[in-house]
Amino acid sequence: MSHSSPHAKSRVFYGWFVVAGAFAVTFVGFGCAYTFSVFLEPMQTTFHASLGSVSLVFSVAGFLYFALGIVSGPLADRWGSRQLAIVGMIMMSLGLVIAGVAPNLSTVYAAYGLGIGLGVGCSYVPSIGAVQRWFLRQRGLATGLAVSGISVGTLVMPPLASFLIETVGWRNAYVFLGILAAVIGIGMALLIENDPSDRGLGPDGAIPHHPAHTRHVGGMSIRDAVTSWRFVGLYLACLIGSFGLFIPFVHLVPYAQDHGVPSSSAVFLLSLIGIGSTVGRFLLGGLADRMDRRTAVLVMFIGMAFSQVLWIFSNDFWPLAAFALIFGTFYGGFVALLPSIVMDDFGGRNVSGIIGILYTSVAFGTLVGPSAAGYAFDITHSYTLPILASVCTNVIAACIVAGTGRVPIQLHKAGGARGD
Repeated sequence: MSHSSPHAKSRVFYGWFVVAGAFAVTFVGFGCAYTFSVFLEPMQTTFHASLGSVSLVFSVAGFLYFALGIVSGPLADRWGSRQLAIVGMIMMSLGLVIAGVAPNLSTVYAAYGLGIGLGVGCSYVPSIGAVQRWFLRQRGLATGLAVSGISVGTLVMPPLASFLIETVGWRNAYVFLGILAAVIGIGMALLIENDPSDRGLGPDGAIPHHPAHTRHVGGMSIRDAVTSWRFVGLYLACLIGSFGLFIPFVHLVPYAQDHGVPSSSAVFLLSLIGIGSTVGRFLLGGLADRMDRRTAVLVMFIGMAFSQVLWIFSNDFWPLAAFALIFGTFYGGFVALLPSIVMDDFGGRNVSGIIGILYTSVAFGTLVGPSAAGYAFDITHSYTLPILASVCTNVIAACIVAGTGRVPIQLHKAGGARGD
């Protein structure tokens, strides 16, 4: 192929540009979404609403951006990831801007819930799915780098949002974030490409000996993958574990404020989750390339359970800071590992579609967990019950992973489930 030699001679493997594009999309998408805890109190005051009803805004958005992977993943496998990522960033930008001018909480549900939900839902799974096809030997590291945009966004965006709220008010802060999402998100999404074969390459930049071997087609059908016991076990583990997964992102700031932590320090706790998450994605994502990834996921669930036990006994800033760092580390490792497990077990042919289906499990947990924690607090005036429930769900998820991790997968193609 005459066009493959310029790419072959490129000094930087283009897969790393795809990683950069996916990093930016996750930075913008989840960074803006995880500012919600900072906006919670101003919106409660403005709309005279309960904690549970305002928390439901985040739950609706979280449900949509994980559930929509079941649609956006297969579409990306068929049409390409870049287009969907761009559409997602446009929708997210519009949702933030409209939320900033919303006259009532119902409009915030529609704008933030649908804008953030549809925006991240269209862009996240396609972006991460594309990264899987570009790498083989360093897949865990590449995925960790791509999804570290979530943790860096969690580190950077809440303090920025807090500053904007104090400076220009929560409404203008949302408008500013919407403009930022459009500039960074759309611009960087242009770097995403679906498959290295489009540049005459194989995974990791290898030059195929035969043009017919360029496309990375190995792997199971979606039906065969999702009906396998290993997928079912992973799905159930993620479903149960996710009920408590996002409670800290919504309720850690008000929890800290209720225990006398100043507002600025309480917001910084979200940034500490981001710092821990960044460490987890880089360190644990890279380590998982050298060990069994399902064992690593089991460790992530146990680590998150342990951190939430610490949360129960944390009543001032420093213990809460320790919780935030530990929880963030294991949460970051968990998010970094899931796409690579799908690629390892089921191959690259339908990787975005299978990831999208897996993430519907997280969607249901996200819909129920944060809002249920808010309503539990409205009734009991304590977060003890939802935190204890989060500990239990993580332990149950770890047991499911341990029980199903060694179940064999029936291979339906000569290329094998890995699609190598």
